[in-house]
Amino acid sequence: MKKLRTAIIGSGFMGKVHAEAIRRLGNVELAAIAVGPGIDAAAVSTSFGVERVTSDWMEIINDSTIDAVHVLTPNALHAPMSIAAMKAGRAVLCEKPVAITSAEAAEMVEVAEQTGVANAVNHNLRYYPVVQHIRQMIAAGELGDVLIVQGTYSQDWLLYDTDYNWRIEAADNGRSRVVGDIGSHWMDMVQHLTGQRITEVCADTAIFHKTRKKPKGEVETFSGKMLRPEDYQEIPITTEDFASVLVRLGDRTRGAYTVSQMSAGCKNRFQVEIFGTKCGVMWNQESPDQLWIGHRNSPNQLIVKDPSLMHPAAASFADLPGGHSEGYDDAHKQLYRRFYRRVADPTAPIDYPTFADGAWGMKCIEAVMESGEKRAWVKVG
Repeated sequence: MKKLRTAIIGSGFMGKVHAEAIRRLGNVELAAIAVGPGIDAAAVSTSFGVERVTSDWMEIINDSTIDAVHVLTPNALHAPMSIAAMKAGRAVLCEKPVAITSAEAAEMVEVAEQTGVANAVNHNLRYYPVVQHIRQMIAAGELGDVLIVQGTYSQDWLLYDTDYNWRIEAADNGRSRVVGDIGSHWMDMVQHLTGQRITEVCADTAIFHKTRKKPKGEVETFSGKMLRPEDYQEIPITTEDFASVLVRLGDRTRGAYTVSQMSAGCKNRFQVEIFGTKCGVMWNQESPDQLWIGHRNSPNQLIVKDPSLMHPAAASFADLPGGHSEGYDDAHKQLYRRFYRRVADPTAPIDYPTFADGAWGMKCIEAVMESGEKRAWVKVG
């Protein structure tokens, strides 16, 4: 088997996550890393254990020995970097949201179709074994007709006005922060599980901190909570801290979700609840191996991930036996395994979210933001 060579563009929190998952695949070598301006290349080389570290991302993209690149930069760079990589013949796995506008995302889809390279969006939350079991339950009709979807994606890492990250500023992030950053995951998940598209939304968004104190030096995601007053400068905020969204899926399904980065105590609380005419299910990412199944006329169930007891199509997303937890890192590994299967063999099935899925996700994000501004229902797409 040919060993594929890949590179990552970006060395922050997600850079570490991607690097570790790539190394677990076995048939993919992390050959190079591109870092941002001012980043210590030698320190990154030591930290990641990768000899080749450069500040010139085009150098990596133009290297014909590189089979694929992971684009892990601020959102505003997703489209230009991904497009350049595809035109150079590289397969691309891009972080979500795939772009900062649906027009950018549409261009990415067009270039992907023209070049024929493998392309994926990092919606890793699809790849928990229990999530895949839910998907197969719904496909098999075990929930009946899906009537209601609801849930949340709540975090607390931006609770204080002294909390800062590049996502806060629209120039790097795009106009939507919490809806684009974590709401994109929730909307992708509920559509992936039910097989239905979101058709219409009605949203209320809020900016609780009208100004924030930006650190004068670099701060990594989820860190930088102990700086002194003299280490900050105050900046105005235009990206939302919170959103509550009513959703309609298909012709009949209704629901609602909230997204927040200011919910004290919620570290990474992604929860999805789906209720049908036969039963309901509930899954929370902070307890990833557990699945609640609710019944009307019999006792409810709480089951633990066990591939030997799962739907066969879902069992392949688990590498460990029952009672052995598989979490956040494992979900990335499962996505990358399927992406690189396609990189190695262009005839392999596309069992991962593509740029086309990311482009639809951008339309969902834009509809939510438009609804919040108009205070009215808005159709998606």
